[in-house]
Amino acid sequence: MTRIVVVDNHGQFTHLEQRALRDLGVDTELIDNDTPPEDVDADGVVLSGGPDMDRTGKSADYLTADVPVLGICLGMQLIAAELGGRVGGGEYGGYADVTVDVVDEDDPLTGSLHPETRVWASHADEVKELPDGFELTAKSDVCDVEAMSDTDRDLYGVQWHPEVAHTEEGEELFENFLEICESA
Repeated sequence: MTRIVVVDNHGQFTHLEQRALRDLGVDTELIDNDTPPEDVDADGVVLSGGPDMDRTGKSADYLTADVPVLGICLGMQLIAAELGGRVGGGEYGGYADVTVDVVDEDDPLTGSLHPETRVWASHADEVKELPDGFELTAKSDVCDVEAMSDTDRDLYGVQWHPEVAHTEEGEELFENFLEICESA
């Protein structure tokens, strides 16, 4: 059975990320973000959302753990910041229902959602510049980088929350990440 851990960055929806994976039949566990990657046996990692980049513990260490990583909201911003991208304040602010344009229909994470999907997202902070090696995979009229992928390193990020009911195809996104983990 595929095992995917959810690294808890203290987001309000983190427990729903674990639940979404468990509902797909994944062996999953919610772990504290102070847990070092060498103490974790997993086929994939979800870096959860959260309120503060200063409270992400050892989350950045998972980027070199040689397993696929999915960053959600703050998790995606952490990936970008750690790997040379740029994160800044969003013009839109708090949570909202957003139509996202999926621009890369071949992307293993978001491609099946092409051409667009409705999501629940916060844009208080967002990725402003992609790190080297990443491709833009989705955007919206309120955010230029709604999703990004580096398929060579199996690092993926979405600005939105696929774990909440307001996101129309959230389960499909988790299914796609599960397939990535099983293929790695």
